[in-house]
Amino acid sequence: MDTKYVRWRLQAALLAVVAGLGGCAVGPDFNTPAAPAADSATYTPDPLPAQTASSPGAAGGAQRFVTGMDIPAQWWSVFRSPALDQLLRNALAQNPDMAAAEAALRQVRENYNAQAGQLVYPAVNGALGAGRQKTQVATPAGSQATVLNLYNASVNVSYTPDVFGTTRRTLEGARAAVDYQRYQVEATYLALSANVVTAAIQEASLRAQLQATRDVLEALTRQQSVIEKQFEYGAIARTQVLSQRNLVAQTAATVAPLEKALAQTRHLLSTLAGRLPGETGMPEFTLASLTLPEQLPVSLPSALVRQRPDIRASEELLRQASADIGVATAALYPQFTLNGSYGSASPTFSKLFEGDNAIWSLTAGLTAPIFNGGALRARKRASEAAYDVAAAQYRATLLTAFQNVADTLRALESDAAALTAQAESEALAAETLALSEEQYKLGAISYLSLLDAQRVFQQAHISLVQAQAARYADTAALFQALGGGWWNRADGVPAATPVSTMQSISRNP
Repeated sequence: MDTKYVRWRLQAALLAVVAGLGGCAVGPDFNTPAAPAADSATYTPDPLPAQTASSPGAAGGAQRFVTGMDIPAQWWSVFRSPALDQLLRNALAQNPDMAAAEAALRQVRENYNAQAGQLVYPAVNGALGAGRQKTQVATPAGSQATVLNLYNASVNVSYTPDVFGTTRRTLEGARAAVDYQRYQVEATYLALSANVVTAAIQEASLRAQLQATRDVLEALTRQQSVIEKQFEYGAIARTQVLSQRNLVAQTAATVAPLEKALAQTRHLLSTLAGRLPGETGMPEFTLASLTLPEQLPVSLPSALVRQRPDIRASEELLRQASADIGVATAALYPQFTLNGSYGSASPTFSKLFEGDNAIWSLTAGLTAPIFNGGALRARKRASEAAYDVAAAQYRATLLTAFQNVADTLRALESDAAALTAQAESEALAAETLALSEEQYKLGAISYLSLLDAQRVFQQAHISLVQAQAARYADTAALFQALGGGWWNRADGVPAATPVSTMQSISRNP
């Protein structure tokens, strides 16, 4: 066969491949769901105040809400704690959940690359073979054995033109799976950083509560010594001594649970940092080592849907479901295949690559569904129902995200007001206790009145510490609810699928 003719036929096949790439992708084109129409930070029915209430003492400063304020990538730096910054760096580098999420992203990206390489490009395979065969040949004198040798070498090309978009929709869904895992990595990053900050604040709160309880216990023990002396001199009844001893014992009984909670919180911090609980070198946190930020960001609702990793991940599941509809729709249309081979065959290896021994083939095929009992259309309807499921789940994720922000904003406002009231209550309780102690020494009040004053002050003091810690914890919760600023990181979200491959398959007519 003329070599020029063979070359012309192969060029014709290549043109057919190119024509196949220019086909239309059936099924719906995915559109990103519209963001909430509100263009102001209206997360709650009632507008937020310009700033929270303020009160004297630790963690009592007013916090100002700033609409549209961006969030730093290392959002925990607003607490101005070098120990917390170092702990977060260690946790992000060593936490196994973080490592697992990043490994899962690498896995799904490589699966996408494998799928794209298999579907987008023609499959080209080389073959080299040798055979020896004995046959019987009929002759006038009878049959005669003949031994034949056959050597062949060929290159085989097969391709399925993407006329109706099966490949493009399949890879669109695969890209959505990659992007979904990208946002899962960011969600893990955000959850880990928030858990570390929350645990550090919890440790600081427990240390403050434990110290406050010990201070109260020390004061009660000193008071008990005085009462014991008074009883020895017969100035008071034994019932008063027993009441004081009971109060000291009750207060002492609250120390062990606080120590237990503190130890467990320290263990949690070690685990989050990817370390064994028994390892040393973990930093210790106190409320005094943390700074309450004066400005709090309030993202616009239209920005929140692009900032929350869980919303973005849910959007990718929706896009994947949309692509699945396209795949199911394309299955209703004919599928084309092209196969070609070029090589040579010879009974002797030395003449295998001579021009006269060239062989080639070129075939084209079409497969069209005729009757399948309605299975293909049922699969299409099922994919449409799956899209509705994903749309409902996206809506639920969106509503939950807005609820998180609304709850946290109100909590911050309430925390400030509660701390103001609690600081006043603690100050009054301390003043009342001091007066009661003086009056009791002078015999102006009963011992029961003194006990009541001691109990009130003890509870007010512990509640003040808890109110201070709540402001730190809910401040961290706000940054988490708003997405955590991952979009401002230098490394950012890891790159998605190869751009060149995506562009070559994603254009619709």
